[in-house]
Amino acid sequence: MKKLFTILFLSITTIALAQTDHEQIKTTINQVFDGMRKNDTTLIRQVLYPSCFLKSIIKDKNGEVKLQEDPISGWLKSVGTKREGVVLDERLTAYDIKIDGEMAIAWTPYEFYINDKFNHCGVDVFTLIKTDKGWKIAGIVDTRRKENCK
Repeated sequence: MKKLFTILFLSITTIALAQTDHEQIKTTINQVFDGMRKNDTTLIRQVLYPSCFLKSIIKDKNGEVKLQEDPISGWLKSVGTKREGVVLDERLTAYDIKIDGEMAIAWTPYEFYINDKFNHCGVDVFTLIKTDKGWKIAGIVDTRRKENCK
């Protein structure tokens, strides 16, 4: 009987500790925004694949839709620059995660706040790669808008 309880306890503990791929992906993505709130680029870099890209779908002043590429290094520099009294807070409102082997995408609507004041909303689409060190973000494409947010 004691042996049965030991096996049962170990099985439950193992199941409780094992994160699913979906949970690992959410944790990876959330680490980016935790790092952003803390101005901690080291925290962010830990979950980025070395050749990670950042792109935004924007409308130019003529209303033409463009795909704008932003160097990840510039974004990290901006995020890592602490501005006294300024907190950037991107709040994800949902996660739609699709996985195929070592590749995943996550569609994550968000609301962006500066010092708890709403600024804009949109969607982030993350492309992730499963490496021997866990899920890493290979690329991010986002949209941004100020209307039709809620």
